[in-house]
Amino acid sequence: MMNSFKIYEMEYRGEITAAPEIRMIPFSKEYYPQYERIYNDCFYDMRKALDVKPFDYYNDINQLVEKADNIYLLTDGDIIIGSVGCFGTEIDDLIVNSSYQGRGYGRKLLLWAINYIRSYTDKPITLSTAQWNYKAVKLYESAGFVITRTEIISRD
Repeated sequence: MMNSFKIYEMEYRGEITAAPEIRMIPFSKEYYPQYERIYNDCFYDMRKALDVKPFDYYNDINQLVEKADNIYLLTDGDIIIGSVGCFGTEIDDLIVNSSYQGRGYGRKLLLWAINYIRSYTDKPITLSTAQWNYKAVKLYESAGFVITRTEIISRD
């Protein structure tokens, strides 16, 4: 168990590029059971390693009520490939179904989110990620995000 861990706040400083050719749909409740499983799968190892409980965060659709209008899904038929949340100028909860990982969908979701947020504001685009999630940090940096602040979360 770790007694502390680092969270990076990151800001987009890259150039705006064309949005990827993907079709995102708004979150809808019929996708919730699948979303819950994919989300929990994506974050379980990190939450367990960092001892952030509950390890499986989502267990009820009511946890999403306040956020659902800002969550977008990339699907293949009825299967969720991935999802991203755009909350004002913040990108959050970018997830890719394990069956589709390693195929560039994370980058496509990230670039889609940047373009979507840019469609309604010129304010700085931000996101946060744990240092532990080095693959995400690498992806975000390669897309033009820079670390602007590091916060240490401690547990005594």
